[in-house]
Amino acid sequence: MSYALLDAARVAKAAKTSLHTLNANPETTEAHQRKVIMIERIEALAAAAAESDAGKAITLTSEEFWLISRNW
Repeated sequence: MSYALLDAARVAKAAKTSLHTLNANPETTEAHQRKVIMIERIEALAAAAAESDAGKAITLTSEEFWLISRNW
């Protein structure tokens, strides 16, 4: 599994954009709901990391990055 250390503020912004895109298409499938929940968690963690004093970075797996980037 691949990991990347990314700027937390940029990840939070990308996740927020991705959530906006996903919420514009209100599906009710379980897969869609799981995507939304996962991206909400990533956005919350990235926003918290961006506001912290230590590092201002977040590590994502390649799958997490792909999930966010596919929906923005």
